[in-house]
Amino acid sequence: MQIAVVGMGKIGLPLAAQFADAGHTVVGIDVNQTTVDTINRGVEPFPGEAHLAEYVARLVGSGALRATTDYADAIPDADAVVVVVPLFVDADGNPDFRIMDSATSSIAANLTPGTLVSYETTLPVGTTRGRWKPALEAGSGLTEGTDFHVAFSPERVLTGRVFEDLRKYPKLIGALSADGAKAARAFYEQVLTFDDRPDLPRPNGVWDLGVTEASEMAKLAETTYRDVNIGLANQFARFSASVGVDVHQVIEACNSQPFSHIHRPGISVGGHCIPIYPKLYLSTDPEATVVSAARAANQSMPAYAVDLLEDIAGPVRGKKVVVLGASYRPGVKETAFSGVFPLIEELTARGATGVVHDPWYGDAELAALGLEPHHLGEPADAVILHTDHPEYAATGKQDFPGATGVVDGRGVLDPTNFPGVAFVRLGQASQVPTGQAV
Repeated sequence: MQIAVVGMGKIGLPLAAQFADAGHTVVGIDVNQTTVDTINRGVEPFPGEAHLAEYVARLVGSGALRATTDYADAIPDADAVVVVVPLFVDADGNPDFRIMDSATSSIAANLTPGTLVSYETTLPVGTTRGRWKPALEAGSGLTEGTDFHVAFSPERVLTGRVFEDLRKYPKLIGALSADGAKAARAFYEQVLTFDDRPDLPRPNGVWDLGVTEASEMAKLAETTYRDVNIGLANQFARFSASVGVDVHQVIEACNSQPFSHIHRPGISVGGHCIPIYPKLYLSTDPEATVVSAARAANQSMPAYAVDLLEDIAGPVRGKKVVVLGASYRPGVKETAFSGVFPLIEELTARGATGVVHDPWYGDAELAALGLEPHHLGEPADAVILHTDHPEYAATGKQDFPGATGVVDGRGVLDPTNFPGVAFVRLGQASQVPTGQAV
């Protein structure tokens, strides 16, 4: 097949590589000329995705994969077009479709009969049918279901392990017609392979959910569930600490039976997915009070972390507070919607100087993100662990000369490494050395 993938980001490029590796010819489209040029040199434009560098070098070298900024270069000859461009939300939580509208308009202007257009970007329920179908028909002069087909098939992968996740999880599809469903199934069965999953209720592979609304809802539901679960865990953590209970021990006990799946509490919820997709869901179901309450609970955690620090070490005004970790999760170089930003904002609002250390980022990279870099071993007044990078597990008092308080926001630091320092782990009662004034 000839395949076009629109959006050469951290999901789109691995997808394009996967399709090309399956024996097809793939053209990736991106508006960023630097990204396109980098790919066409056989080089991955961003680090951190397992196996991607090897895939890109090999597939570009063989001619199976290339990139362009020109829709007219890629769309007319494509048997399938896969759309993985970003959808953001505004300050009020409403979807901002401008980037996707532009991409869809460019696809429509170059669409030819017989093409499958599959949207993989997470969408509010009803968007594929109510927005993309009429836009593609109006821009192309073609009729969906007769001249071309539209499907929604959500990406269900994490950056850093995209190729592994593509094999591991069923590929969900929903189309606007029976013929569209057949086309979508045939496409994904040709470009993906699946691990054996005896734990699933049906064989791993392409799962047709019947309509686009069902597949849209499935992606929102599985991600919103995580946000709600984490929000509940964070509520448990705050209460447990107030009554002298270790929430981590409680969660471990609860999850020892098969009907409890409580997630880990944490200082923030970041990334492209969990902070955003509940808002996409709420945009079409504003009465979902459980979802909105969980989102509010998770958004409050950076400020709560500073509260914890002030509880054990006094007001932060005039103090230098080190935040450990800029990435939104461990082991990745990604700050999308990371809690480091509201955490620094909260420290600044209270008169502190917030500085950041992250083993994945150099000083210039942190500065480009608007963060003041810090180095282990430099003096500090206090510490807040934000990201549970494994490098932090062995840190101790000697790495933060002068620090009088430590907040472990992820439960990975060893309090015995901080003798004489007030220490609190999220979800546990604080440990303040005897005689220390707060």
